[in-house]
Amino acid sequence: MRKFMAALSMAGWLASGPALADSPVVVELFTSQGCSSCPPADEMVRDLAGREEVIALGLHVDYWDYIGWADIFAQPEFTKRQKSYAAAAGERMVYTPQFVVGGVERIVGAKPMKVMDAVLDRAEAPARVELSVAREGETLRIAARRLDGRPVPLLVQLVRYRPQASVAIERGENAGHELHYANIVTSWSLLLRWNGSEELEVTAPVEGALPGAVIVQEEGPGAILAAARMP
Repeated sequence: MRKFMAALSMAGWLASGPALADSPVVVELFTSQGCSSCPPADEMVRDLAGREEVIALGLHVDYWDYIGWADIFAQPEFTKRQKSYAAAAGERMVYTPQFVVGGVERIVGAKPMKVMDAVLDRAEAPARVELSVAREGETLRIAARRLDGRPVPLLVQLVRYRPQASVAIERGENAGHELHYANIVTSWSLLLRWNGSEELEVTAPVEGALPGAVIVQEEGPGAILAAARMP
C-alpha cells in the first residue's frame, strides 16, 4: 500500500506539476541492484526522466556488491561521490536509496513528496549561473556567466547516461526480479574549474550517441548552480 500511495503521489505531481525554471533541477539517485529498498526509487527516476524541468540521474554504487549480486552498472567513482556528499554534510554513513536534489537536499528512501518539495525549492531559487550548451559533431560548446557576482570555485562537469535498461537479477536481495532503469550514469567527468569572475566559453570533445548533460556545481560537492542537457 505504501508503495502504491507513493506511486500515486509521484504520478499526480508529474501530471499537474507547475512549469519550473529554465535551468533543469538535477536529481541524483544513489542506488544498487543489491538493495531491496531501491526499486521504488528507481521507478521514481523513470518517472522523473520524462520531465523537461528535471535531469534525473541514476548513480549505481558498489558497496552492496558483496552480498550476492554485483551491480553491473556500479562504479567506485559513484560511491566516492556519494561519500563526498556525506562528508560535506558532516555525515559518516551512506545509504541506498538516497536522492540528492540540486546538490544540497539529501533524501534517504523513496519519498516522492519530499523529492517533489526539494525540486520545487531548487527551481524557485534565484538563478546564479546562465548556461548554454551546443553540440557540433564531436565538439561540445559551453558558454556560462555568473549572475550573482560571487567569484567562487565552480566545477564544470559532463555527465553521460544510458537512457534505459532492464536487468534480470539472479542473486542477492532482488533475486528473481527484473529491474528497470532510466538515465543510468555511465561517466561523470570534470571538464574544468571556473571561478565565475569572467564569462566562460570553452569547447570539449564528445563522442558517441549517449545523452548527456553539463552541470555547474560548487566544490565540495555543493550546490548545483546550473545544468543543461547536451543536444
